[in-house]
Amino acid sequence: FLLSLKLENKTKGKLQKQICQVVLDHFEKQYTTELGDTWTRARDVLTYPLCWQYAILLNKFSQSAELENTLRVKGYHPAFQGPLPYLPASLKCYIRRTPGRFPAQKHQADKLKEYYLLNAASLLPVLALEVKDGEDVLDLCAAPGGKSVAVLQCAYPGQFHCNEYDDLRSRWLKQTIESFIPDPLINLIMVSKLDGRQIGDLKPELYDKVLVDAPCSNDRSWLFSSDMQQATLRLIQRKELSSLQFQLLRSAIKALRPGGSLVYSTCTLSKAENSDVINLILNSCSNVMPVDIREMAKAVSQEFTFLSGTQQHELLVLPEKGRAWGPMYVAKLKKM
Repeated sequence: FLLSLKLENKTKGKLQKQICQVVLDHFEKQYTTELGDTWTRARDVLTYPLCWQYAILLNKFSQSAELENTLRVKGYHPAFQGPLPYLPASLKCYIRRTPGRFPAQKHQADKLKEYYLLNAASLLPVLALEVKDGEDVLDLCAAPGGKSVAVLQCAYPGQFHCNEYDDLRSRWLKQTIESFIPDPLINLIMVSKLDGRQIGDLKPELYDKVLVDAPCSNDRSWLFSSDMQQATLRLIQRKELSSLQFQLLRSAIKALRPGGSLVYSTCTLSKAENSDVINLILNSCSNVMPVDIREMAKAVSQEFTFLSGTQQHELLVLPEKGRAWGPMYVAKLKKM
């Protein structure tokens, strides 16, 4: 017992040491202003990885009844239940209130993985996108691939285009798809390394649904930047992210067919990268309108904590103890 206590304290020490003070100070200043007391609760979760939770997205292409039984025995329950506007029976995700991580599966060339570990809030953009069989779908910033895998758990798109501009992340995306998706279906997926800002001009009005899970200041990982110089540089470049996000959204709108839907998501609490970007798009693009996603938010409010006072077309998941999901911002738009 003493040994395990020592190990636990050692782990705690190690995790606490990794917090990057320059990032925390920056967040403290910004988020206290933007979120007030809400930030204090979120900060307590974000800076303490021992209370983080991990969801388990089951892979329908490698199904195992045994795995579901094991999860139930270990106290896991389905993350999404009840009257959601869109919840395909084939999308199965398990969570539990207690922190901790289920063991990850290693990539094996000829064997599909049975599950994907992720932040449960990252499935909300996929549920908001409401992909139906046969629709042409673009995942504009697709790496590491969790949301692409989740889309394929929900439906069989007619054409599925997964794009990732960054070279290293693009390789990661390819490996994720190979790990989860069987051969005949892989042939229907196009993986590209295009600049997302140019896709709208290259492929105008080609898609029914577009997901823009934009590059953002990833609050969780930035807080644990081990390289102080890199962290400082990131904070300086942070101001430019909203401009990139705006350009990606403009491109995504061009790539959408009239009547098509777009979901924008980030994993930051930053107003500048979330509602400010969406407001700018709505004010500058007369051919898009906001889509109400309150019904979806209401249906999952037992498992997720949302920031109050957001507009009907957006939501922001706030991490808190026992529901340590997020940050995750989601907004939905429709092209006229």
